[in-house]
Amino acid sequence: MKTLCTAVIVTALSALAAPSFAEDAPAKDAKPDAAKQDQPKPEKLVAKQSETDGAVTVEGKHIDYKAVAGTLILDDKKGVGTASIFYAAYFKKGADASKRPVTFIYNGGPGSATVWLHMGAFGPKRVVTDDDQHTAPAPYGLINNDYSLLDASDLVFIDAPGAGFSTFADKEKGPKDYFGVDPDAEAFAQFIGKFLSKYGRWNSPKYLFGESYGTTRSAVLANLLQSEKAIDLNGVILLSQVLNMAMLIDFPQINPGVDLSYQLVLPTYAATAWYHKKLSNRPAELKPFLAEVEQFAMGEYAQALAAGTALDPARKRAIAEKLHSYIGLPVDYIERADLRINGGEFEHTLQIDEGLTTGRLDSRFSGPTMDALEQGAAYDPQSAAISSAYVAGFNDYVRKQLKFGQDDTYHLFAEGTFPGWKFEHKQPGAPFPVPGFPNVIPDLAAAMKYNPRLNVMLNSGYFDLATPFFTADYEMRHLPIPQSLVKNIETHYYESGHMVYAHLQSLKELHDNVANFINKTDNIGPQ
Repeated sequence: MKTLCTAVIVTALSALAAPSFAEDAPAKDAKPDAAKQDQPKPEKLVAKQSETDGAVTVEGKHIDYKAVAGTLILDDKKGVGTASIFYAAYFKKGADASKRPVTFIYNGGPGSATVWLHMGAFGPKRVVTDDDQHTAPAPYGLINNDYSLLDASDLVFIDAPGAGFSTFADKEKGPKDYFGVDPDAEAFAQFIGKFLSKYGRWNSPKYLFGESYGTTRSAVLANLLQSEKAIDLNGVILLSQVLNMAMLIDFPQINPGVDLSYQLVLPTYAATAWYHKKLSNRPAELKPFLAEVEQFAMGEYAQALAAGTALDPARKRAIAEKLHSYIGLPVDYIERADLRINGGEFEHTLQIDEGLTTGRLDSRFSGPTMDALEQGAAYDPQSAAISSAYVAGFNDYVRKQLKFGQDDTYHLFAEGTFPGWKFEHKQPGAPFPVPGFPNVIPDLAAAMKYNPRLNVMLNSGYFDLATPFFTADYEMRHLPIPQSLVKNIETHYYESGHMVYAHLQSLKELHDNVANFINKTDNIGPQ
């Protein structure tokens, strides 16, 4: 869907690690390759646009808006159009554009379309899904979004290169040019610059809102915009953050000997076991319970993992019993796992006695287990539960209400993103890109130091096993920034999962928190 899966990343990293060899030069008398001659020539891209009018009621406030669904053309260094980027923008009617904030919104993947945030969080229409159950098949409900962000900011939903209605002029070369941590950020930076010019928004307060891999993108993009494009931002809003992919619980086996990811995911395991009533002595309140688990994770548990094979068997048993009391898995299973359980194993095992697999993106969800004898989860019940509603809802909405894409295919995910995605990243000040898991913590820190008035907002769900909340909190607390800039960061937590807006009460809280963040950082105040 819009987050990383284990097989995908392993494949991508394998591709990065593989050596490359130059092809032998053809002989002077060699004949031209007929297949290459038959390849289609790059398409000449043309920007498209459809304007419509609409209205939304946000927490009782009526807002009239103009909607623009269209594409902007990205150029190479020669000024030749290489990619067409689809966007849907919403402008509040009657607002002073020079004072009205504008927020650029995107999902992650990498390579995902921005259908999730558009139809689930902040667009004027919201698709209706069940809270923690599989949503019934079509027809799906599409309703006024009481928590659209249009009350606080104009909105620009952007589809990544190759995703949604975004296309490449050269179908072969385009993905190679755009699929990577750094070229992806460059593409979004160029899009934002072109958008500001087209709509006269250079002097508007500006915000980035990224979810999942979109937070990785935001860190790189914020630094790029400010340090190289002279586009200072008022704020960067992060939802379900991942800045250092080496700390994701899906992949600790790729980095043996480093146990931090097991420690940081423990509170999410505990929250999930608490939600599904898998604890023998279940606490009444979630938050005090999580505070206790966090202390254990960074104390006794950390010491036990650090001991490795030197850990006394009796001590190992005691830690396993303690873990059982927190995360609900059998003591013997925890011991056999050497006290180290990855995400897929936890999702498969927590409710296996009921024949259920626990959700990854949102561990409140459950679904029938595909194979009880598997070691890890075979699928994500949350993705299965709501994806069809979002896809159907957007495809119907964009054509009937935004009047765009009638004869085009909307790609939920950019074709060829994996294994073609280049995860290597050149950190600020580094002499060259480094292959492997990207770590963009230095990028966000550099952006905050370059612009010491940049504000950052972190939003996390307690039931997110893809990008655990305690991992995001750890990343934020380890930004290499001076103490004077710590006050620029605020954090919020929700009783929901990766897509916190999938839970209606959390959507309201997310809206209110983000709107308040914009109102107090746009140098203008409520509009």
